[in-house]
Amino acid sequence: MTPVKPIIGITPSHNTENDDTSLRPTYPRAIRAAGGLTILLPLEGTDEDWRQLAAMCDGFLFSGGPDLHPFLFGDETHSACGNVSPVRDSMEIRLLKAAMELKKPILGICRGIQLLNVALGGTIYQDIPSQMERTFPLAHKQPFYYTVPSHHVDIKKGSLERISVNSQHHQAIKNAAPGLIPVGWAPDGVIEAVEKPDYPFFLGVQWHPEYLWQNDPAAMGLFRLFVEACKAS
Repeated sequence: MTPVKPIIGITPSHNTENDDTSLRPTYPRAIRAAGGLTILLPLEGTDEDWRQLAAMCDGFLFSGGPDLHPFLFGDETHSACGNVSPVRDSMEIRLLKAAMELKKPILGICRGIQLLNVALGGTIYQDIPSQMERTFPLAHKQPFYYTVPSHHVDIKKGSLERISVNSQHHQAIKNAAPGLIPVGWAPDGVIEAVEKPDYPFFLGVQWHPEYLWQNDPAAMGLFRLFVEACKAS
């Protein structure tokens, strides 16, 4: 008998100009390679809808995309802030609440790590170059395609482990939310990964492993850990 694969809901990107929703195929490809199945979640719904979806899915991936609205973390809008989707912000925050009530595995990628942090009470830099003091202008918006790593991240696993990652963002965690523990840092001090130790599986990463998994054991290992946690949920 063929084993039943876990179903993982992925949050959509939202084009505010034409109201389209979309998802890059890199996310479901990575999940499928790790042994899971995916569905693209709707942009709108009631709290009851999110509770039903939380019960139906085995885990949730909060995907990348545009900036978060600054009001969510108590800021005014910085001149370097990009486009926002209040509809998507609201949907993801309500979905996260419903998923966490059922202890479903959570993975956040790029915008996703920022959303997880803000939803739980943390703050973010609206623009790294203009708001964060750094000794070296590390390229967090890399000048080449995402399949090629651009900088290193030190991951805390008992002792520090250095991995190579790609990067395409200008916002990042400033203050980690209560209960979230930073476990990965770029050479310039930007927080690149967070965990929630008192939760079955809760991980946010600032890079894009969905572009690296085919040639990077660390990226593939991340998705396998997530899918295995979803199987057990």
